[in-house]
Amino acid sequence: MPDLSVVSILLPAFCECLVLVGIHAYLGIHVIKRQIIFVDLALAQIAALGALIAFLFGIEPHTWPSYWFSLGLTTVGAATFAVCRFRDSKVPQEAVIGLIYAVAAALAILLIDKAPHGAEQLKDILTGSILWVKWESIALAAVVYSAVGVVHYIFREQFMLISTDPEEARRKGLRVRAWDFLFFFLFGVVITLSVDVAGVLIVFVFLVAPAIMAVSITDRLSSQLFIGWGLGLVVTVLGLIASYVWDLPTGPAIIGCYALVVLLLSGLLYNLRAEDRAQAIRNTLFTVTAVALALAAIAAAGRMAQALLEH
Repeated sequence: MPDLSVVSILLPAFCECLVLVGIHAYLGIHVIKRQIIFVDLALAQIAALGALIAFLFGIEPHTWPSYWFSLGLTTVGAATFAVCRFRDSKVPQEAVIGLIYAVAAALAILLIDKAPHGAEQLKDILTGSILWVKWESIALAAVVYSAVGVVHYIFREQFMLISTDPEEARRKGLRVRAWDFLFFFLFGVVITLSVDVAGVLIVFVFLVAPAIMAVSITDRLSSQLFIGWGLGLVVTVLGLIASYVWDLPTGPAIIGCYALVVLLLSGLLYNLRAEDRAQAIRNTLFTVTAVALALAAIAAAGRMAQALLEH
């Protein structure tokens, strides 16, 4: 019989992860089709920067004033991303997004250096505190994400057309930049709320990993959604179990499980779809063996270095 105290601790975290996967798996499909993988990471970092600036002004983290501060800065980021999507540009939008992320991260580090308990604040920004999420926060996230989902459902044709074929959208008379701003603004609303609870890293993984797995398996959007949601649910459960069994931080444990499942799925799909399956299996075994030997060599070198230092 499971320990009820453990269930009472892990259940809110599981429900929060379920809500996060629900909206992020869908948005992740848009992100992959737009080929702007790091937009989530950039907006998450901007939201975290906003919360940090609010903290330096004496506003406590995880409060409404802190949230509005983050959302305001995220809205500026959304407008920037919408504007920087040029036609026939020599500079891809992903390069601008990456630069903005680097600037936001650098500013956050500079501000953390001046903040009291900066190291703890940085850890909270990166990994969040999803294990201690409250039911009120889960309910709020469910309502906000559902509202964003309704808007996306109503305008699903416009959003998907602009994500997959912006030139065709222009030919049909759609104002691409205006729709882009709406997309990024709604994205920012989700990210700002998510980062406040889960942290930058796990939010990024929830956006990208389920979408990568779903898009790798099928090209049908409806199937991609259900696969992303299903795999997200399974991996989240595995991460929470690993966190409990091995006494690991919850967020990093979930991220590690996602990484493992993505690798296993990639290997499985590679072998199933290969024209020469026997050669694919040999390549897989060679890669696994090489990685295992490299890890063993690194571990042996580490033990030798430790022994030399002790003597």
